[in-house]
Amino acid sequence: MNIHQDKILILDFGSQVTQLIARRVREFNVYCEIHPYDVSNEFIKNFAPKGIILSGGPNSVYDNDTPCAPRIIFDLGVPIFGICYGMQTIAKQLGGDVVSSGDREFGYAEITELSSQLFAGLSDGVNELGHFLKVWMSHGDKVSRLPDGFEVIAKTDSCPIAAMYSKSRNIYAVQFHPEVTHTKHGARMLEHFVLNICHCQQSWTMPNYADEVITKIRRQVGNDTVILALSGGVDSSVAGVLIHKAIGKQLKCIFVDTGLLRLNEAQQVMQNYHDNLDLEIIKIDAKDEFYTALAGISDPEHKRKVIGKLFVDIFQREALKMSNAKWLAQGTIYPDVIESAGSKNSKAHNIKSHHNVGGLPESLNLQLLEPLRELFKDEVRSLGVALGIAPKLIYRHPFPGPGLGVRILGEVKPEFVTLLQKADNIFIEELYSNDLYHRVSQAFVVFLPVKTVGVMGDGRTYDYAVSLRAVETSDFMTANVANLPFEFITKVANRIINEVKGINRVTYDISGKPPATIEWE
Repeated sequence: MNIHQDKILILDFGSQVTQLIARRVREFNVYCEIHPYDVSNEFIKNFAPKGIILSGGPNSVYDNDTPCAPRIIFDLGVPIFGICYGMQTIAKQLGGDVVSSGDREFGYAEITELSSQLFAGLSDGVNELGHFLKVWMSHGDKVSRLPDGFEVIAKTDSCPIAAMYSKSRNIYAVQFHPEVTHTKHGARMLEHFVLNICHCQQSWTMPNYADEVITKIRRQVGNDTVILALSGGVDSSVAGVLIHKAIGKQLKCIFVDTGLLRLNEAQQVMQNYHDNLDLEIIKIDAKDEFYTALAGISDPEHKRKVIGKLFVDIFQREALKMSNAKWLAQGTIYPDVIESAGSKNSKAHNIKSHHNVGGLPESLNLQLLEPLRELFKDEVRSLGVALGIAPKLIYRHPFPGPGLGVRILGEVKPEFVTLLQKADNIFIEELYSNDLYHRVSQAFVVFLPVKTVGVMGDGRTYDYAVSLRAVETSDFMTANVANLPFEFITKVANRIINEVKGINRVTYDISGKPPATIEWE
């Protein structure tokens, strides 16, 4: 990144929503990075943040070996914003007290006494105490005594110190979570901190990022050859165009037909990349290899790792055929890294493995090039637009790296793939024809390896079931079920049952994220 641009440092204490803080900050066109709470003093000095945010986390400050913020942050003279656990560790480290609140407070709460620049101009209404804001609480501990030099700037009925502020230290801290959408004005609070308190310049834009990364890739790669895994999805497509702009014909693209792609996708991918994006691409037909490797495996983590290992093996094999191949490029993006806890920077618990951030063997004789690793999905799309990629490709719904391998529950069999491809194609066709495709963030069909009794005509059937899945989300870290019209869902179900021989039941998944993930596996 440009070392002169203003930056926010986010210190991660293990919250599952730390990444949402980063997402909100970037919405203000300000660059930020997430790093572990125990990052070195030297790193913090060299990072030279304009402000520091301490995330929430699952620990209690009075536990043994509890995480603490680096003492150096209190001496840098830059604004600090503590969130939930971040507030508690600030209080304890600076001489205040933190106690267990007895009952965990989880859900909406109203904070009052909003006398702070952090809350300037924000209100959800007026009660007997003045203006109040509806916020989202999620904590088991709370600050019971302020450190010297701090004042209370917000409270709730059950939490007398819901937010605190020190003018001399320029520290703000809140017991709730402004980064989640449940806190209605949370984004504005973060905006006040980043723009009005830290005075950051809004220089983080995708055209600027593209220019910087292209320069960085040229410097990294030199005259070496780069091999890129092209999947047909948004991430690898944007990565391909970005790298191609940097090094041209030094980029060699490999498209692996795993047999786990959507209906007719292999042919479409080759045409798009070759004809529309002018990329040099080699197609590898590996369907039989993947089906053989996955035979008898039903555990989702095992499937992901088998698919990931085979991907790496294929690239190693193909790399031997290319002279001067020194780099393996991937379309890894930030949510992949976060959900895998695959980054050394992550303090969060592992949710699931992603084949492009885990399972890379030490014997891999290629260096990794991941130009999108720090970007969220919508940032990748914005970058694609800045690079001139066709909107139809950029705004396709996300597709998992392991493909239909994680949309078929249990063992992957070729006949299951065929059924799922046909059912999924009907769902997507209908979304397009009813002008619903771009109104949802992601939609697909999941194959359920169970047979149910049905009736077609005068005969009894005993066939498989599938589930439709459609969600709405802004960042893919949290998601709500898409409220598709009932008439539309029944039309899709009728088409699938009538046109896909072997499926006689269709369900609709109404789970949000959390507690579910978007993919079933």
